[in-house]
Amino acid sequence: MEEENVKTQTTPEDSRLLAQEIIGLIEQAKSIESYRVTQKKECETLLWRLKQLLPLLLEVREVETAIPEPGPRCLMTMKAAAKASKKLLKTCHGDSRIYLALEYGAIMGKFHDVYDKLTLALSAMPYAELGISGQVKQQMDGILMQLRKVKGRTDTQDMELVMDLLVSVYNKDGRNADSASIERLAHKLELHTVEELNRETILVRKLVKDKKVQLKPEGMQQIVHLLNKFKQAAGLPEEPGFQDTDFVVTKSLEKTTSILIPNEFLCPITLEIMSDPVIVSTGQTYERESIQRWLDSNHKTCPKTGQALANLLLAPNIALKNLIQQWSEINNFPLPKKESPANADDPLRIKDSSDLQSLVHNLSSNLLEEQRKAVEKIRLLSKGSAENRISIATCGAIPPLVQLLSYPDSRIQEHAVTALLNLSLDEANKKLISQEKPISAIIEVLQKGTVGARENSAATLFSLSMLDENKVEIGSLNGIPPLIDLLKGGTIRGKKDAITALFNICLNQANKTMAIEGGIIEPLLKFLMDKKLNIVDEILSILLIFASHPAGRQEMGQLKFVETLVNLVQDGTPKNKECAAAVLLELGSHNSNLILAALQFGVYNPLVEVAQNGTDRAQRKAKSILQLMSKSEQLP
Repeated sequence: MEEENVKTQTTPEDSRLLAQEIIGLIEQAKSIESYRVTQKKECETLLWRLKQLLPLLLEVREVETAIPEPGPRCLMTMKAAAKASKKLLKTCHGDSRIYLALEYGAIMGKFHDVYDKLTLALSAMPYAELGISGQVKQQMDGILMQLRKVKGRTDTQDMELVMDLLVSVYNKDGRNADSASIERLAHKLELHTVEELNRETILVRKLVKDKKVQLKPEGMQQIVHLLNKFKQAAGLPEEPGFQDTDFVVTKSLEKTTSILIPNEFLCPITLEIMSDPVIVSTGQTYERESIQRWLDSNHKTCPKTGQALANLLLAPNIALKNLIQQWSEINNFPLPKKESPANADDPLRIKDSSDLQSLVHNLSSNLLEEQRKAVEKIRLLSKGSAENRISIATCGAIPPLVQLLSYPDSRIQEHAVTALLNLSLDEANKKLISQEKPISAIIEVLQKGTVGARENSAATLFSLSMLDENKVEIGSLNGIPPLIDLLKGGTIRGKKDAITALFNICLNQANKTMAIEGGIIEPLLKFLMDKKLNIVDEILSILLIFASHPAGRQEMGQLKFVETLVNLVQDGTPKNKECAAAVLLELGSHNSNLILAALQFGVYNPLVEVAQNGTDRAQRKAKSILQLMSKSEQLP
């Protein structure tokens, strides 16, 4: 290591140069501004701590005598921390936001590595021998105390972000209900405008080509998968060649980047070469298909400038089209072939607002059959597109749909709650629905409705619980017991809906207590062993929430459950191992007997394996458990 080559003493000039190097690195780190939302707070905290080191370094720079050991080693360690900090801040400033979110655990591990180096340097620094002033020494002691608190802190990853990523990345059945998580995740990552998504697309392309990034193909698939979901939510087309199944993105990018395409030939929305360029009223040019899709998604602004469009006319840019065709022929570059336009007779497309108004009017009809037809049609239309969902809400469908939840007809109830589920995928609609106070009626459908109605009621409660006030209301209106009933006796899909809803609702502390008292732990432990459900990670994620509650830990502190966790750490998938280790760490941190029990069940060797070869988050959890075990073995 670099520190081992340092002599027992350094000259004053060596010390001054070393201190100046560290100051220079901190100044370079200070010049990196604005960080990705997922690590923003941690970056700002790290930078603040680096700035706090400057008074010490300025005094070291003025030392006129040789610095004895361990002073040189401390400075070299501090230099290594400053270098790592600069690199880390640069990563969090300029890398793909999706990548940083999915690699949250690994990135946080790097922050902790920096803090470990700073702790080592500050705790061993020979302040007296260096003649450091009492005021600066006191300031360094304060920083050291903060760093030690950070080291002892448990994983602080945003649990809602964890769930959103879990639902979005590991979702297997592709249900529309998950769009609620996608929309919230897009806003959380600040990836919901054309400009932001275009920038993210460029960064993802760069990530794919960067050989230094150690990502497995499935990891890159997840990034591409989320990027396309965010684009769909914003009304933008998916990135050509970015396929979730065969992952042909690298080949596609090699073709498009081997020739430098003039910027003016690229559509500002898709960043792809245009074959049918058109001009909008602001004077900007776009690919016809892309801008039309933007307009069809109820946008009335220019994507590039943000200006309101004076009209929606699209004028062919003939001159540019000819230039693109000439350039493509000279460079033997094939222009993309356009798919045939969407079927104008699509039954899920709203073609006439008067027809929609008529449907909304019939929701309140005195004729049962008219009501049924209207609510069923609106359910189908609400599933069709984001544009449809906005149009349906604008026409005033939400209040009568909420009223139909209490209608004594099971089919109407199911259609109504499913329509509200689909409409709630739009953030503005979510608030409009909440204003109608539907929670009580949804809970009633959850208790008494058909199988499909109960499942979709649970999914609707999950969607509406994205708003914190609805979490509280669901708990206060006694919505947790019927969700637990669905968890116990529902279909496989119903169980999954119940777990998803309960996870989100129980992020509220009072609801967590009610769920534990309502008997949620027992069925979760039972279903953990049910291979047909295939929801091990989801169950472990919600159990992790309850493991932070004393009553939850007490119910989970069964030897059989500890043995199950040990088996998952040993034989589970990489994600199973990560989640099981997280739960075991939370339980063992509060009860050393459970750590000893895990040792008796043979967890030590599997943990060592996970600590060396698991996912980044799993490695951190496994190492923490091994430390707990080391302490437990020393107990009398």
